[in-house]
Amino acid sequence: MNETGNQPERLQKAMARMGIASRRHAENLISRGLVKVNGVIVTQPGIKVTDQDRIEVKGKKIEAEDKEDFIYVLLNKPEGVICSVTDPRKRKTVIDLIRKDIPERIYPVGRLDYDTSGLLLLTNDGDLTYRLTHPGYGVEKTYEVLIKGSISSQSLKLLREGVLLEDGLTAPAKILSVRKHNKGNNLTVVEISIHEGKNRQVRRMFEKVGHPVCGLKRIALGPITLDDRMKSGEYRYLKRSEIISLKKEVGLKSDGREGSWLK
Repeated sequence: MNETGNQPERLQKAMARMGIASRRHAENLISRGLVKVNGVIVTQPGIKVTDQDRIEVKGKKIEAEDKEDFIYVLLNKPEGVICSVTDPRKRKTVIDLIRKDIPERIYPVGRLDYDTSGLLLLTNDGDLTYRLTHPGYGVEKTYEVLIKGSISSQSLKLLREGVLLEDGLTAPAKILSVRKHNKGNNLTVVEISIHEGKNRQVRRMFEKVGHPVCGLKRIALGPITLDDRMKSGEYRYLKRSEIISLKKEVGLKSDGREGSWLK
């Protein structure tokens, strides 16, 4: 149920709380005319609603989810899988990987490119999703990047200071480690941490400094790290302590019931 009872709240916030989508995605759905409130199409996200209002997305009524029904899943996403609920081109999605065991509606937290692998969270906790994906909260994402060639100190300095891309200057990145790829072939592995989410940002940053990316894997999101023992395509529920640490990372208070549904 709504934490605020019948107090009005913005439509996009209500949709996020119900686990339908992040606030940003909810705003997009609204602006496209795909959301109805009490049978009327709404195109302005600022409209106020309460739990008594009937909200429909793409013709389907949505219901508030109880906090105890929130699901938090960590997936080791393989390459060649779409970070989406559905795909019009019929490619495999991350939901296809978990649907047989997790029937609840959950959604990817942000996106990993089709050809990027690694840590992906999925949940129906809209408030947490919004904060984890909003750049204002500065949640760091750490990647293991396989690049061509040996990277120079000057190139690393550029990455640390910010790289000018077509859509603007990137925020300073953290370079956590640099090592030669153990299979040779003039490849280097760089571990890098960023808190932005520009489209294909890591790939474009390295290409800009002269090192095309041969492989990209996300290994951490905030305090959550990918276990090396998890095989590609495997997934697990987050532990209660992990959920609490994620909430703390983005300034959300624990309600004492995180993971209470785990068996």
